[in-house]
Amino acid sequence: MSVVLIIFCVLSAVTLATAFMTIFSKNPIHSALYLVVCFFSIAGHYLLLNSQFLAIVHVIVYSGAIMILFLFTIMLMNLNKEDEVHKPRITRLGAVVCFCLMCLVLIAIFINSKPIVGPYDTTGTDYQSIKVLGKVLLNEYMVPFEFASILLLTAMIGTVLLSKKEKSQK
Repeated sequence: MSVVLIIFCVLSAVTLATAFMTIFSKNPIHSALYLVVCFFSIAGHYLLLNSQFLAIVHVIVYSGAIMILFLFTIMLMNLNKEDEVHKPRITRLGAVVCFCLMCLVLIAIFINSKPIVGPYDTTGTDYQSIKVLGKVLLNEYMVPFEFASILLLTAMIGTVLLSKKEKSQK
């Protein structure tokens, strides 16, 4: 086995294990930490694909900014077991059914997908260049880029409003 295949297998195992631990962990802080490790292992996959710029941006944006936002949200909301509302069984059953349906759809997509056979056509444009990437991002994909910024701003405002304590009137 080659070294790259071994690194890929280790990164894949770490990614899957930390993703499951993120979901199944009872402590929200532990879930956030598992998610950070998962993000770093995904950045390792980007490095294996020779996409250094995307790996660094992934670490800065997701492991840095988004996880800090998550941790502040968790700490501001002061999540406790006593305050947690238990979901009715029908809600949990609906979530399990939706999860199973999504898994079936993904499995069907993977089974019916066909690999690309033949020569790989290249345009000659190097998208690893920051100059080319900036032109593409800010010219062709300007509207989705702005939508993402509005989405993050809305999430930040929602976090502040949810964590705001109501003043008791005396």
